Amino acid sequence: MSLDTLNIGVCGVGTVGLATMDILMRQAEVLEARSGKSMKLVHVGARREHPDHDYGDARVSRDVMALAEDPEIDVLVELIGGTSAAYDLIKRAIQQGKHIVTANKALIAEHGNELIALAEASGVQIRFEAAVAGGIPIIKALRESMAGNEVTEVAGIINGTGNFILTEMSTKGRAFDEVLAEAQSLGYAEADPTFDIDGTDAAHKLVILASLAFGVPLDIESPFKQGIDALTPEDLDYAAEMGYRVKHLGIARQQAAGIEVRVHPTLIPESKQLATVDGVLNAVMVTGSAVGELVLVGPGAGGPATASSVCADIVDIARSPLGSGPALGLPAASLNATALIASDDIASEWYVRLTVADRPGVMSNITQTLADRDISIESLVQKAPLSGQSEVPIVLLTHQTPGSVISEAIEEITGLPDVQSDYALLRVESFEH
Repeated sequence: MSLDTLNIGVCGVGTVGLATMDILMRQAEVLEARSGKSMKLVHVGARREHPDHDYGDARVSRDVMALAEDPEIDVLVELIGGTSAAYDLIKRAIQQGKHIVTANKALIAEHGNELIALAEASGVQIRFEAAVAGGIPIIKALRESMAGNEVTEVAGIINGTGNFILTEMSTKGRAFDEVLAEAQSLGYAEADPTFDIDGTDAAHKLVILASLAFGVPLDIESPFKQGIDALTPEDLDYAAEMGYRVKHLGIARQQAAGIEVRVHPTLIPESKQLATVDGVLNAVMVTGSAVGELVLVGPGAGGPATASSVCADIVDIARSPLGSGPALGLPAASLNATALIASDDIASEWYVRLTVADRPGVMSNITQTLADRDISIESLVQKAPLSGQSEVPIVLLTHQTPGSVISEAIEEITGLPDVQSDYALLRVESFEH
């Protein structure tokens, strides 16, 4: 690496890649003033021809592996996505002595332990601020700004697509399928939105946050995940009547018995800041022993916001080629695996919605079944039946109960003659510390 110039190669010319190159070229003077080096885009990996794209004076290769082998490149920026070609590209680039900046959360969650250890052994950096929460600097906050804290909890809205869908459903009473179609038309959701909807995208990000927060190795198998596709506008309305908002959260929490790592729809008191974050915004709440509760809010996706984090990582490398500390806050060899608490063993308050026959004795059967398992009811509301209907919805909130216990109770309740088999069961988190 030159003392005066940092040569950069960018692989991937999608929305984030183009925005990154735009910042590098348009903000060249500012970046040089802030980093102490001239940043030069020298090579672009674009697997298809895009005549309308502006790459400045950079060379263009159709084979992205050419950038891994290019001796002129100091920092390789990987923005192609996926976990196959990106893995081969980054591994080879590290072996060739190049620093790495990536926005690839799936790759880091799945292969990060290996790649980070390889980077440390090779004397280069691997940085991935853009992999979690887009433009929010949560990686740097956990790795550096929170270094004086024992972090006990990280929780947040870390998928903008899901947050947009739930916001529209809760504020306008719209159906899930209708809002999903709009999210796709607006570019918030992919043509195949599965990873956004079923919690996979948020789970990848939560794996990274848990590692940074608790000093544990990355473990892509650790999160429990539940999607948002089964939520109904009625459940969101009932929650609101009780003073809650429903958000799709990633939660990582340190307990005496181990750590919880889970992604699921969650009722949050409307007084909590997380409950007020709507649309495509992301928000991450961190609880530390010294700082208390810290909430960072901002755009969680989009070209410019994500490119902002990519360029911040490039500036960090330019400022300190020897590194600003281990990628996950601790050296790879110092990360200690700890016990994972199974979802069924995690106790929380619960929201339950049942549909029952409107006749005497039904309620007492339900409450007795709960009482038999020491499940206390905090509040219970029976809705009036609609005209011409003989069934009514019952909504209740319970006190803290393990997941396995409430699940067994609901299975028995929905087997009663006067209770329909469809129900809703959602965790409630008050985040009281």
